[in-house]
Amino acid sequence: MRPSSALPAFARCASEGNRATEALPAEAPRAKAGGTIAHSCAAWLAAALGALAASAAQAADRSAIRIGWTAWSDAEAVTQIARQVLEERLDYRVELVMTDIGLQYAGVARGNLDVMLMAWLPTTHKAYWDKVSGDVVDLAVLYDHARLGWAVPNYVPESEVSSIPDLGKPEVRSRLHGRIQGIDPGAGLMRASERALADYALTGYSLLSASDAGMIVALDRAIKRKDWIVVTTWSPHWMFARYPVRYLADPKGSLGSTEAIHAVARKGFEADFPRAAAFLKKFKLTIPELEALMLRAKDSSYHDEAVAYVRAHPQRVDQWVADAGTVKP
Repeated sequence: MRPSSALPAFARCASEGNRATEALPAEAPRAKAGGTIAHSCAAWLAAALGALAASAAQAADRSAIRIGWTAWSDAEAVTQIARQVLEERLDYRVELVMTDIGLQYAGVARGNLDVMLMAWLPTTHKAYWDKVSGDVVDLAVLYDHARLGWAVPNYVPESEVSSIPDLGKPEVRSRLHGRIQGIDPGAGLMRASERALADYALTGYSLLSASDAGMIVALDRAIKRKDWIVVTTWSPHWMFARYPVRYLADPKGSLGSTEAIHAVARKGFEADFPRAAAFLKKFKLTIPELEALMLRAKDSSYHDEAVAYVRAHPQRVDQWVADAGTVKP
């Protein structure tokens, strides 16, 4: 049972920068150290939030579970596995709504989305969490030991660049053309990266925003040319299995420490979808599992790899749904 997941109007613009097939823009929006990230869709933000509220009547139809997501590799993997279990084992209808991370938090808080499976806590999404924590339910930790960071290709000599402070060397800044390649402008990683630019006084640098796919395009292009590049990234991410890259040390901890990824639901979700909530509370994955699945998905699709994972791990799935009552055989 796979209903159409066509994007509602409020989600379309927010997702334009997150398409997996997107190429890196020729002139990506930039943010100077200590400045504010330039949102490529700033003009529609207020309208989008209004549209979220206007869709409350649609959200009142509790026949389908509306899961918010953003096209980040780990989020897509987790969301697709959850969708398979909810549809094939628990007989729910699921609608995936791709939108900006900030709109996900707002949508769950207002009841227009039922759940999101990509809340990075306690640090990365702290600004969002502080705004909505009283209006949502923290269902469970899905996986932990996740981290944020800046990475460089291994051919960049460690003797010259082993930590973020090394980026302040004039010769290093010149080799990097004064650029740090980032991801979605609304991502918590970008907020942390702005903080790192300020904490380490990295003047003369611009923080470029793009989608996850855009960041990978830039990394791939640089590696093919043996150019120096710094990218903002996180674990789990399939790039660490595909490319020879390493994290830079962050002695000031500007990018945070290890974190956990949570399932966050709207109030009333557990009452409306008790079996789904029971499943999500027991839904656990490991970073090695996710990175292996994500790498395979690059040659197939996240949907296909999620189907294969669920079929290959029936006992694991049985454990996940053990508290969900009667399940489909």
